[in-house]
Amino acid sequence: MNLYVPILVLGAIAVVFAVFSVGVAGLVGPRRYNRAKLEAYECGVDPTPQPTGGGRFPVKYYLTAMLFIIFDIEIVFLYPWAVHFDSLGLFGLGAMALFLFNVSVAYVYEWRRGGLGWD
Repeated sequence: MNLYVPILVLGAIAVVFAVFSVGVAGLVGPRRYNRAKLEAYECGVDPTPQPTGGGRFPVKYYLTAMLFIIFDIEIVFLYPWAVHFDSLGLFGLGAMALFLFNVSVAYVYEWRRGGLGWD
């Protein structure tokens, strides 16, 4: 149990700090609300009314988000390899070359299919 005490103390400090910060901001913060602050922020463009169901949202946004997550997670696998590069030897180099080849094939496929274009 002694190994977990510093982690629990750090977690307790984080929770206390978060609750304290939110509480103090609510008490001390400015309370000047006006019509402009209560409106939805639309980058300077007047917001358009949405249909009851929220309207149709282009699927391209979801595809781009999924592509970003997939390639981002794949790139995260490079960090452990870079840290232990010396101890992995030739096998590690070959495995990472195969991994990078797979990632690049998927990237080129998506690029050729037009999944990275915004037109």
